[in-house]
Amino acid sequence: MLTDMSKNLFFIGIILAATGIFSPALALLAGILYGMTTVHHFHVESRNLSKFLLQAAVVCLGFGMQLQEVVKVGRSGFLYTAIGIAFALLLGTLLGKVLRIGGTQSFLISAGTAICGGSAIAALGPVLNADEEAMTVSLGTIFVLNSVALLLFPAVGHALNLSQTQFGLWAALAIHDTSSVVGAAAKYGSTALAIGTTVKLARALWIIPVALATAVFTRSRARVQWPWFILFFCLAAVLNTYVPLFAPVYPVLNRLGKAGLTVTLFLIGTGINRQTLRNVGVRPMLQGVLLWAVVASVSLWAIRSGWIHL
Repeated sequence: MLTDMSKNLFFIGIILAATGIFSPALALLAGILYGMTTVHHFHVESRNLSKFLLQAAVVCLGFGMQLQEVVKVGRSGFLYTAIGIAFALLLGTLLGKVLRIGGTQSFLISAGTAICGGSAIAALGPVLNADEEAMTVSLGTIFVLNSVALLLFPAVGHALNLSQTQFGLWAALAIHDTSSVVGAAAKYGSTALAIGTTVKLARALWIIPVALATAVFTRSRARVQWPWFILFFCLAAVLNTYVPLFAPVYPVLNRLGKAGLTVTLFLIGTGINRQTLRNVGVRPMLQGVLLWAVVASVSLWAIRSGWIHL
């Protein structure tokens, strides 16, 4: 009986997220509530589906953007992300040593904060030959903080009267996963969404050079996964800009992308449970919190001071 109820609640949550009844933030909260209070019978399927849906949703969002804006924002954001990633990796490594966290685990948490959350950890884990415990703790730390960011950032942005451009840039530079960047930016406004998505994808591209450099340093022969969905996002923007023949279809695909993102956030939320929190432990979570707090604060200060702008 309880099993049937748990399964029913899971599918109801997906439907409410897909139809737009749940906002991105509410979908994430509902997912976390589900994960914390019930037995998740589709844990593996949710993880695999959320990865596919996130990539598909990002591609669909490209159908709502002009190529010229994507190129302009991406070019500016690439430099800022390079500086931010280098800073976060160095600081994260230092914090890991101070807190006496294992080198592999510390680097995964640092890379997840610096680049793009779970995607970076999933890409770098095989390169570092990370064991299951290191992967679980790193992913758990990032997912918990990522969820907090989606709920916290819009409130802070409104409290500080950040413009949509400022907020989109801040979200892209300081929130871990693409899903929460897009969710937070979408709640703030359409301009914030366009900027946040584009700069975040420029940040995600750094998975490739960081993974390759790590493979060379560790002499790993593991295969580096390429984020092909970023290329498809750009192709979608090309079609939206230069192929008006299918213009009526583009807004539909863009709306599907936003719906897919909301479902993704619900699925990610269901993966956070009591066991996740127990697995993380105090020191890795402390490293993640301190590193994220510094990255978010410094990037916000730089944006408000005019050091970072588009």
